[in-house]
This record gives sequence, structure tokens and C-alpha cells, in this order.
Amino acid sequence: MKGVVFAGDRRVTFEDFADPTPGPGEVVLEIKASGMCGSDLKFYRAAPGEAAKLLGFSSARAVIAGHEPCGVVAAVGSGVSEREARVGQRVMVHHYRGCGVCPHCSTGWMQLCDEGVAEVYGATGHGAHAPYMKVPARTLVVLPDTLSFETGAAISCGTGTAWGALKRLELTGDQTVAIFGQGPVGLSATQLASAMGARVIALDISNERLARAKEFGADVLVNPTETNAVDAIRQATHGLGAHVSLDTSSSSEARRQAVQCVRTWGKACFVGEGGQVTLDVSPDMLRRQVTVIGSWTFSTVGQAECATFIADRKINVDELFTHRWKLDQADEAYRLFDQQTTGKGVFVM
Repeated sequence: MKGVVFAGDRRVTFEDFADPTPGPGEVVLEIKASGMCGSDLKFYRAAPGEAAKLLGFSSARAVIAGHEPCGVVAAVGSGVSEREARVGQRVMVHHYRGCGVCPHCSTGWMQLCDEGVAEVYGATGHGAHAPYMKVPARTLVVLPDTLSFETGAAISCGTGTAWGALKRLELTGDQTVAIFGQGPVGLSATQLASAMGARVIALDISNERLARAKEFGADVLVNPTETNAVDAIRQATHGLGAHVSLDTSSSSEARRQAVQCVRTWGKACFVGEGGQVTLDVSPDMLRRQVTVIGSWTFSTVGQAECATFIADRKINVDELFTHRWKLDQADEAYRLFDQQTTGKGVFVM
């Protein structure tokens, strides 16, 4: 089969790979939707192999891109019970493979594996930008019947990551949350936080993305290139600051502002990968009792909870997608996505 590979330096190639066959404890999925995530751009833009090093991974082999898989079980390996997976079942994938038995893996946090993450699909292991994908059965998460494959792909990383961060922040409906960056993860956070009943202040340097954030439920829009972001957030919150904040941008300045914009006893959460931030510890944190949280995606349990929340509340996650592509359009798709002015893209099979 043909698979999409990030060759580095903003190049996409199509390479031949053997059709996958499930081994013990494994399944093969027929991919129906494979999402495009902002973190893909780090691999797309970097020199060959450099993005993986920056994120703490090492992989010398060419791997199929795409870490937002959703599809149908096509084949089941030995030792996989029908309760774990059955042919024809609609599923998402938790896009990491760990040892499977340590305390983190056994509770669905395979990216925190005590033995070290064995594979991150689409980065160090074959991902979903291909017709088929082989994964351990334990990484599957059932897709509710009322949700589309595209929505399942979004939950498999971007939307699920937003959910995981909001849960880490313990966001409640009587709070105001400031969300820095309105790309796919930020827009997902805006949509979910609004559905939770919270008041959302959306920030982005793109007015086009801010307009989409308004459609997704944002109550206040702030462009940091046009106004002081921290002052604007305080003005919108009676001078107190947001209860919590979330940075999805990886921008050093946005991260600093995310900490500074919360009120006393507030919380700031970082989900954007890579990069650095410099804080003045006493005024920014200590003397306001501010908590800074890092949130790395979600567990299999959290992924399932996110899907149930979306299904029960009939949240139209498909609105995230401004572009739907076929795999043979991958070069054009990533050239457009690289501009970071559009919404989310997804490959539909």
C-alpha cells in the first residue's frame, strides 16, 4: 500500500509499504478518516529527523504520517477477544504504544509508559495516512454510532487533547477560561468549554481564526497584535483575570501571558509541544498562588469520555474541518495547512 511520509523541509512523499498483518494481540484497521494536527507541522517543516529529536524521540526509519486515526476493524490477530475488538467495529485509536503492563499503560496512559514510549504513531511508528494501520487491540477506543469517522479522528488527538487539558484545569460552568491559539486544538477547547457552560476568551493573531472562534462559542475575542492581551483579559473579567487559561500555541509570549492573565489562585495549562517560556517567578506565580500545569494529550479512558460527552450533547465537531482531502492530495493539503490560517483538515478514505 501507499503511505504518506514527511520527508522533511516541507516535503511530502508517497512510499510503498507492505500491507499490515495482525500479530498476537493486534488488529488491522481500515482507515476511514485521518486528521491533520498542528503538531504534524513540526515534522513537516523540520529537517529530516530533527523534529523527532526536538520532541525527545528518535526514529531513523521512514514512517507513515498521521496520528489521528479512525476507522473500522478489518482483521484481528490471535489472542484478541471479541470484547476487545471485532471485525467491522467502528473505533478510534489512542495513538501511542507502550509496554502495556506498567501502572501507566494499564490505566490507559501509554504515553507515560515506565519503560519509555515504544511508539508514537505518525512520528516513530506507522500512522494513519494510509489505507490500513496495525495497532495493539488495547489502543482501540470505541467510536459511538452517532459520531462520524471525521469526528473520531479529531477526538483521537486535537479535540481529545483539548478535553484532557480542560479536565486537568477542572473547568466549571461558572468560570472564565482564556484560550491562547485558535488552531484545531484551541478551537476544540473553545467548543468544549462553551458546551461545559464556561465563558470563553479566545486569543489568536489571526482575525480569521478569531471569527471562527466566535462561531464556536467564544464570548470575547482578543488579537494580541492589536492590544495588550493580559490587560484585555483583565478588562473582561472585572479586573481579576481569568479563572484558568490554556495555551495551545507553543508561543513563548503566549505562554507567559497565559500565566500572567489568570487571577490569584488561578491555573494555567500548556499543551502546545516544544519551545520555552521565561517567567518572573515571584510576581507571575508565587505571590498570586498560580498553578502551572502541563497536559500531554489524554488516556484511553479520557478519550472515551470525550467521545461520550460530544455524542450526548450533540456537539458538531465536524464543523472544525474546513478542508477534506484524499490521500493523493497530501502535498497540497499540507502546503495549505502550513499557512495556519485555515481550520482543520482531514483525509477521508
